[in-house]
Amino acid sequence: MKQIVESFYNWYSNQVRNPKYRWLIVLGTIAYLFSPLDISPDVFPIIGWIDDGVVLTLLTTELSRLALDYRKNRRGQKVEESEDLVTVDSTPVETVVESK
Repeated sequence: MKQIVESFYNWYSNQVRNPKYRWLIVLGTIAYLFSPLDISPDVFPIIGWIDDGVVLTLLTTELSRLALDYRKNRRGQKVEESEDLVTVDSTPVETVVESK
C-alpha cells in the first residue's frame, strides 16, 4: 500500500511541476474536490472526507512548493542583475564591455 501511495504522490508532483500539464492537473483536482463522484462518497461522514482532505493537502503542498521555487528563482535573478550593475553617485549604471 505504501508503494501505491508513494508512486501516486511522485506522479502527481511531477505532473504539477511540468508546465505543459500543470493547469490541467490543478483544474482536475479542483473538479474532483467539488464533484459528487469520489473514491469514497462524501455521504459517509469522516470516511468520505478523508480522500478529499488528502487530495486538497497534496494540491496545497505542490502549489506552495511551486510558489516558493518561483520566488527563490526571482530573488536569484534580482541578485544576479544587481551584481551586473555599477553604482555611480548611488545610481545603478550598467557596465558595457566592448570588444574590438
